[in-house]
Amino acid sequence: MTGDALWTSLDAEAATAGRATGPAWAATGISIDSRSVRPGDLFIALQGPNFDGHDFVGDALAKGAAAAMIHRPVEGLPGDAPLLTVDDTMDGLVSLGGVARERSPALIAAVTGSVGKTGTKEALRLALEDQAPTYANVGNLNNHWGVPLSLARMPEEARYGIFELGMNHAGEIAPLSRQVKPHVAIVTTVEPVHLEHFDSVEAIADAKAEIFAGMGPTGIAILNRDNPHFARLLAHARTQGVGRIWSFGDHPDADARLTDCSLHANASAVSAVVMGEPVQYSLSAPGRHWVTNSLAVLLAVKALGADLSSGARGLARITPPKGRGARSRIRFGRDGRSGSFLLIDESYNASPASLAAALTVLGQTDLGPQGRHVAVLGDMLELGEQAAALHAGLREDLIARKVDLVFACGPLMANLYDTLPPAMRGGYAPDSAALAPLVADAVRDGDVVMVKGSLGSRMAPIVAALQALEPGGDAQNGLRTATGA
Repeated sequence: MTGDALWTSLDAEAATAGRATGPAWAATGISIDSRSVRPGDLFIALQGPNFDGHDFVGDALAKGAAAAMIHRPVEGLPGDAPLLTVDDTMDGLVSLGGVARERSPALIAAVTGSVGKTGTKEALRLALEDQAPTYANVGNLNNHWGVPLSLARMPEEARYGIFELGMNHAGEIAPLSRQVKPHVAIVTTVEPVHLEHFDSVEAIADAKAEIFAGMGPTGIAILNRDNPHFARLLAHARTQGVGRIWSFGDHPDADARLTDCSLHANASAVSAVVMGEPVQYSLSAPGRHWVTNSLAVLLAVKALGADLSSGARGLARITPPKGRGARSRIRFGRDGRSGSFLLIDESYNASPASLAAALTVLGQTDLGPQGRHVAVLGDMLELGEQAAALHAGLREDLIARKVDLVFACGPLMANLYDTLPPAMRGGYAPDSAALAPLVADAVRDGDVVMVKGSLGSRMAPIVAALQALEPGGDAQNGLRTATGA
């Protein structure tokens, strides 16, 4: 490797057993999407059931890509186009990721769990990045192509690497773990998520335990001591030969034990004992779930040999990611209405556990004069035969959290909406596109509006419609951005 190059043509050729043609090149990044290619990227032309990246190789090179990885001829390219030809581009991507992992001196942490993966990964990045060069996968690139892509992007100078591992079915996490080979693995929690693909929550725990597959006797597993499936995960970790197993939570035997916390509308103050060391810190992300996962983060800091006090200070910079609790103040003035409301964007995903946590945060958030707590809810997907009952069961949480008004969309949320007291019913529509104008017309000064639903429920357009109420807001641009994620 030379200079700031992530991959040279010689390195990539050797890593993939491919054939480089055209002038020598040095890539500073990797992209699999021609729309977001940056100058200097190596563009990898992946082929899927509904797309073929080979159709966009010319576009990528025109945007300044350093080279393109292909596995079939591409028409219309200059004879001297910088190309790396391999047997299969997906296999080539995995090979790049594997070589990047082998050459890296970084200590590696992996994070999985039914909920809280991305937030925990980002919190760990903040806890470590002031101590040494730290790399974490972008967003939630946590699947069969996102993980090798993230590995291939890891710079050699990184001393800590953090990777999120996700799944929808059994057998998906184990190969990802074997690619990442984590020194430390966090399982945030096990909850009834993706039940459509599993016979039981216990089966989900078994699938999450696949994260231990890439570890060994020197590895450290970090588990939620308060979760009902702790013993099951513990047994899996021991069976798979993980050297040490640490735990976090309220439990008196937890290695990172919460001793006190003060939950506020916009932050939390936390006191804990981590491996016998008292620590106090603040989180700028509200909610008890952030507090619990912060204990796992600090255990990981300790497991990776980093400084605990510095890690705790880094947690003060946590902000909820887009679609996972991000907040914005929307000021509006149209149709005889004016004022502002607080928007809580939870539109990226939803499960019974994450929705319960989000409703708790909504109920704790301060209102303006005459304001209301408003929940805008879309279907929670992949819940199998229990889906209708789990949606209807949200009624008690909504009432307990003193939610004033509920808007809902989707056939599953109809099971909830029909059970609500009439005064709580703000509006129902079959889909988010039809619900968006109802919500936008109903918001008023002082409200707190939380939007949440599974990704497949497409709740982001509702967020965009609410953001577009602000003078200068562009509803169409917002909708394109939100639905193109």
